[in-house]
Amino acid sequence: MKKIIGLTLLVSAVISGCVANNIIKTNTTADVTASYNSINKEQLIEHIKVLSSDEFEGRAPSTKGEALTLDYLTKQLTAIGFQPGNGDSFLQEVPMVSIEASPEMTLSINGKDYQYGDEMVMGTSRISDFEQLKNSELVFVGYGVNAPEYNWNDYNGLDVKGKTVVILVNDPGFATQDPELFNGNAMTYYGRWTYKYEEASRQGAEGAIIIHETAPASYGWSVVEHSWSGPQFGFVREDLNKGRVAVEGWINSEVATELFTRAGLNFEQAKIEAAKGSYHVDMGDLSASVSVKNTVKESVSYNFIATLPGSSTPDEHIIYTAHWDHLGKDKSLIGDQIYNGAVDNASGTGALIEVAEAFAKLPVAPERSITIMAVTAEEQGLLGSKYYAANSVIPAAKTVANINMDALGVDGRSSDVSVYGLGQSELDNFLSIAAKKQGRTIAGDPRPAAGIYYRSDHFAFANIGIPALYAKTGKTPVDEATKALRVELGESLSKCYHNLCDEYSDAWDMSGAVEDMQAFFEVGYELSKENVWPQWSKTSEFKR
Repeated sequence: MKKIIGLTLLVSAVISGCVANNIIKTNTTADVTASYNSINKEQLIEHIKVLSSDEFEGRAPSTKGEALTLDYLTKQLTAIGFQPGNGDSFLQEVPMVSIEASPEMTLSINGKDYQYGDEMVMGTSRISDFEQLKNSELVFVGYGVNAPEYNWNDYNGLDVKGKTVVILVNDPGFATQDPELFNGNAMTYYGRWTYKYEEASRQGAEGAIIIHETAPASYGWSVVEHSWSGPQFGFVREDLNKGRVAVEGWINSEVATELFTRAGLNFEQAKIEAAKGSYHVDMGDLSASVSVKNTVKESVSYNFIATLPGSSTPDEHIIYTAHWDHLGKDKSLIGDQIYNGAVDNASGTGALIEVAEAFAKLPVAPERSITIMAVTAEEQGLLGSKYYAANSVIPAAKTVANINMDALGVDGRSSDVSVYGLGQSELDNFLSIAAKKQGRTIAGDPRPAAGIYYRSDHFAFANIGIPALYAKTGKTPVDEATKALRVELGESLSKCYHNLCDEYSDAWDMSGAVEDMQAFFEVGYELSKENVWPQWSKTSEFKR
């Protein structure tokens, strides 16, 4: 990859108080309607085809695919009149390190070996050529949660230094379906694998192993196998990430059941006990050994930022985001090696271009600036958006809202719009009005247990206080033909998530994606008017 020169980044201000104004203007002029109607499926499909083509090699960070993607975005946004969003550059440098664990490893537990890929996936976040567990005692720590506000601490009274903690995925609310426990069926951040490794590290554990189960994880074992193998990207830190556990990884539920039996425990009963309250138990005399040999490479990737300056308050911005990256290619495979990432997320990246073009076609620029941001390394743990949040080009206090587009619907129109994190902020009101004009209503997260509000790039913006909206085509098909199409496409779309088969198909119906983009355009247009500042709801954890 040829080197792309970025600029020194500006350090963001922390978010300050916003002017409350809940009046939503709904008049849409003929000129705005023309821009709205300019969003079309033909152009979106062309963008998806290019970005997910084999030539782009799966768009992994710091590869040829990144260079091609950034070049494509630069040409597209320059052609419609957007300006560089980071000083005189379209790029924000994101220094990263890739750590690729050799698959030639076994997890040995009291003399029995478990195989990489089929039964377990292990790795490390430490920037190191070699890490290991050597006869590290196993301790089951339930959900691995330390949450004072819920009066819950699975580590209470437990010293895990030198030990390896074994952890359930998701959180207790999902297991019990008790709406009063955590957030009931809806996953909280405590249920995310990122949190569980972070907390195990804070507790001083030597290793952390999450038990995969499809229902609470919301994805199958193949996602773990494909997403956690190959290069894993992270930030370059002064301590080389030595504060993280030495080894972190996953085992499947069959292995877990066997291990609990070997420890004289019953896995199903242990899960029941873990959901009742703070819980941990030693796993008999079981101990884990595994050697992780790594190939470590420091690299630079880039966030892409382009701005259409506002006509009266250009220092205030509405930011549209999508992640441009995917999983790249796996050279160890025979035959198809490329994870093209057509739905995830060539669709969202193409949508960024379409929405930007609609704003560019307005006869008068919006009052506030419209900023288009395609971020890197979402698939590696939202790294690009996290880096931007910590090194904001636009101060948080000057960012009115974030609208995120990730994995658009490709199976036709719906009579509803699924809002992930419904009730978090007043942005729901704006989207509701835009959807109503299309004859649609807004609905909540169709899969609350998956914790999707915490799994895409808007989360980084929410974490620094910026109201963030993430929504997509709903689950109620608009007619019988669309219902039949969803039955036809459903299994393949589910199977192809983070798999080689996520490629563009002529069988797709992009009409629902177009409606979504048009609604997102209208929401951004209304937010671009001066003195409109959407607020977090009183019950949102992000309000504070």
